[in-house]
Amino acid sequence: MIRALRNLFRLIRIAWILARHGVLEPLEAVAEAPALALIARLSRRLRDRDVSGRWGERLAAALVALGPSFIKLGQSLATRADLIGDQASADLTMLQDRLPPFPPDVARATLEHELEASVADLFQRFDDAPVAAASIAQVHRARTSDGHEVAVKILRPGIELAVARDLDLFEWVAETVEHLLPWTERLRPIETVQVFRQTVEMEMDLRFEAAAAAELAENFVGSRDFRVASVDWSHTTRRVLTCAWIDGCRIDDTAALSAAGVDPTDLLAKAAGVFFNQVFRDGFFHADMHPGNMLVETDGTLVPVDFGIMGRVDLATRFYLADTLTGFLNGDWHAVADIHFRMGFVPAHKSIDLFTQACRSIGEPLIDKPLHEVSVAKLLGQVLRIAETFEMRAQPQLLLLHKTMVVSEGVGRRLNPNVNMWALARPLIEQWMIENRGPEALLARSADDIARAITRLPALVRAADRMLQHLDEGGLKVHPESLRIYAELHAPARFSSWPIWAAVIAGLLLGLLIG
Repeated sequence: MIRALRNLFRLIRIAWILARHGVLEPLEAVAEAPALALIARLSRRLRDRDVSGRWGERLAAALVALGPSFIKLGQSLATRADLIGDQASADLTMLQDRLPPFPPDVARATLEHELEASVADLFQRFDDAPVAAASIAQVHRARTSDGHEVAVKILRPGIELAVARDLDLFEWVAETVEHLLPWTERLRPIETVQVFRQTVEMEMDLRFEAAAAAELAENFVGSRDFRVASVDWSHTTRRVLTCAWIDGCRIDDTAALSAAGVDPTDLLAKAAGVFFNQVFRDGFFHADMHPGNMLVETDGTLVPVDFGIMGRVDLATRFYLADTLTGFLNGDWHAVADIHFRMGFVPAHKSIDLFTQACRSIGEPLIDKPLHEVSVAKLLGQVLRIAETFEMRAQPQLLLLHKTMVVSEGVGRRLNPNVNMWALARPLIEQWMIENRGPEALLARSADDIARAITRLPALVRAADRMLQHLDEGGLKVHPESLRIYAELHAPARFSSWPIWAAVIAGLLLGLLIG
């Protein structure tokens, strides 16, 4: 009861800010919730006359006014074009995560508490003015005591408690909405908030971000196009992250790129290859790729920063993405529909023929368009949006990737609007498909499956042994054949047991190869 009252009062304040920015007005059309529609109509009278712009832009401004957690929520909502529409999704994707910096004495006190030494002992130089200040943390430039130039990221004071309070509110709202409006269950509001909680809580511990940076760096060892700044683990704790300083310009700073002699089209080709390798080769990608988080060195090397939001896709999802993209590019609508059914994204009781028709309605208008005018991110978003008709549940692992594709595509069009970055990556995707779907890859995966199955055999036999013993001791009737096998397994060693194991393994191998 106390939780409900506390969150209800906070919700009233939030509703007031949203109403002032004209954010609630689209809810007038929600016929399933007449009370909500009435509140939305009343909110029109509260709208600030000075507020203008598209709905997504007004929403972004309202979220900034509500504080750090709401900014992060807006970045998460940018992945839900199925909820807020393509234009609003694009508007939120460009949401600037900037806040006024906190005082330098607070930053220094945090450093000394976390690193258990004075700033003078830790650094030869520490710049009090931050180079960036965001909702969760701010970054200062410094030089370590051994002379290395570094970037020091420090969490905002009290941010953990503030975020915990906001997360409790988001969960309460999601639970209440799903309870009062059962039709929203397909949109998975509770699960969406849980995914958001996990993402934000990971950002609250900068050691996790440091580990993500180290993993991404490891994946690109030896690359000439992409590198990750090294982590200074001796100056890194839960609330402090220290990395090597990067001298570079933003990837969308075309003037600086031109001054450095970097060809934007070559840079776009590098970015496309890097994105492909992160998603398809490694299944681990930077999921906050706005222009401020991708720097370019004078030799054209791409260097990312800020690893608080990372995404992972398993092999099955990578196959889904490759099949979907190549299916659309080749005009094979049935193949696109088939992969959605095989992945279980669309319920089996739905018509694959009708879903094929829906996919055609998305793809056909693109056939005669020049490739540089085709938005693959928008294409994937449209596929996710037809989910409502076919009871296709939201896929959180795809939503984060979709957001990243939208941002990457936007950056690509700034570098060269006449080139489609996905067309540059298409040969890499096709080669990856050959390498991972060809006979050798299938044999390698089968061998791995067989090896795992063989290692499980002793445990399976022990489990069967315990089960038979339990049945026998319990006086339950056991099938005679089961008793015979049990007796043979425990019989005195009149002969070697290897033929039995050989027969079991041979049968298993034969079954796996036939299956």
